[in-house]
Amino acid sequence: MAIARLHGGPLDGQVLPLDDETEDSLVMPYSETQIVYTRRGGPENTGEGDGPTSSDFYFVEAEDDINPDVDGRDE
Repeated sequence: MAIARLHGGPLDGQVLPLDDETEDSLVMPYSETQIVYTRRGGPENTGEGDGPTSSDFYFVEAEDDINPDVDGRDE
């Protein structure tokens, strides 16, 4: 099994399983929109016994504006 480490955007710091290790971009639902992360660099930990293969994915865009403070609680 391979994992994706997400950087930036609303899912910063999350680790997700990758069904396909060769994917170069991830398009995921988020709230009422979709967000896009793309791979940077090659896979790590590809040897036997050094843990799951992992790749870094960085936030690119969201289809719509993302407002994490919709109800104004953070003011």
